[in-house]
Amino acid sequence: MKKLNVLLVCGSGASSGFMAANIRKAASAKGMELKITARGESEIENYIDEIDALMVGPHLAYILDEVEEFVGDAPVKVILMKPDYYATLDGEKALEHLLEEMK
Repeated sequence: MKKLNVLLVCGSGASSGFMAANIRKAASAKGMELKITARGESEIENYIDEIDALMVGPHLAYILDEVEEFVGDAPVKVILMKPDYYATLDGEKALEHLLEEMK
C-alpha cells in the first residue's frame, strides 16, 4: 500500500490533533507509513489536492454535504469518524476504520 496522506478535521483542530498523534502511533506500531495532518474544518479546501482521505469528526456530520462540494472530482475518500473511537481518541480503532474505508 502506498503512503497515505490523510487530513483529520474537527471544529478548531485541537481534538483532531490528539487523534492524529494516536493514529500515527498506531500506524508506526504496525510498520506503516502514514502522513496525517490535523486542522480545523475551515481549512479543508486548502488540502484537497494533497490528500488521499479526509476524516471528519463525528460532531461535524452536518458539514458532509459541504465537504463533498469541496472534494468535487478529486480522488479523496471522505470518512466520518465514529463517535466510539473519537470520544476516547483511540488511534488503533481509527486506523482500522481508515484502512477499511480505503480498500
